[in-house]
Parts: sequence; C-alpha cells; structure tokens
Amino acid sequence: MPSWSARDFLHLNRTQLRGFMRAGHPIDPAVLDDFESRGVSLGLPEWAERVSWKKFKKVFCRDARTGQLRGWNVRLDQNGLDAPWVPITRLGVPVTFGHFRVEPASNYRLPSPVYQGLVLDYGLGGNRRRDGLGYVRDPVVAVNRGSVDLLLGWTCLELPLGSVATPSFFTLERDCPITHVHLPPRPH
Repeated sequence: MPSWSARDFLHLNRTQLRGFMRAGHPIDPAVLDDFESRGVSLGLPEWAERVSWKKFKKVFCRDARTGQLRGWNVRLDQNGLDAPWVPITRLGVPVTFGHFRVEPASNYRLPSPVYQGLVLDYGLGGNRRRDGLGYVRDPVVAVNRGSVDLLLGWTCLELPLGSVATPSFFTLERDCPITHVHLPPRPH
C-alpha cells in the first residue's frame, strides 16, 4: 500500500477527499496526547482561503482535570506552505481559536459514514457561545494504516435538523510535542 503525504492531498477534489475519509483508518486517541499538528486547509475556493487561512496548527492535550483529550487551533502567519510555520502571537502567547474535545466518531451521526475515526467536537470545547463554533464537528481519520503522522479531516455542522457536510477538508501532519497549553475561553 502506498504511503501518502500531505502534499498528495493538495490538488484532490472533494469527491476524492470524501473517498479518503470513508477509506480512512482508526486512530488511537492516546497517541495524539500532547502533540501539535501542522494543518492545511483543502477543498475551499482560493477566495475563501484568502479571507480565512490555508495553514494552521491543531494542538491535542490530555486535560489533567478530566482526563479527556481536548485541543485547539493556533493561528499562523499565512506566509506560504513552504515557509516556516510561525504562530501569530499576542503579548508573546500564540493566538488560539476553536477549542474542541476529541470523541469517538461512532457517537455521531455524520453526513457520510466515518465511524472508524474520531470527531473533534467544538460544541464540547468550551468556546464562547456567540462565536458559532458550537455547531462544528470535524471527523478525522488516519490516512496511512497504523500511523497518526498524517490525518485527514472534514468539517461538518451539527444543526437541529441533522448533520450537514461543508466543502472544507484539511490534513494534519504530526509536528512536535506541545509547546504551550491554552485553556478554553469558558469552562467546559
């Protein structure tokens, strides 16, 4: 079986990305503990990436109080994929957003079956109520069997009438041990 890299996903269309999600492999959540991953947005039109981001970090952290695996996103300088991955800081602290809790995908009704992966549930992450992230669910799967070095994710919305797919996908490449712990904006 081929070993895929994040670069292999840069030019895939949404149908191909959904196929990789369905064919993805399970993830042992314990292997994500206290690690940062480099994220690259996929599937969005170029104009949407210009007003949001192309690259970001997702950080996974085992909560010492609850024992649950949680995480957050870190804003990065949008200086191109081949340039250094530099966090945007405020008063020397990385700017974070989108806190989430990691849950088994089998607990969720998703727009397309991704039961072998995990779900990053922003509704359980302690985000501010008014920021709208409470509806976001990101199913993620391992791309290469037996490895969490490359994950593929897909942003979905959990609305009152059911789960809705968005055109937004992303890759996560395992990067380094956690460099800074952030608390969510409100207790979760």
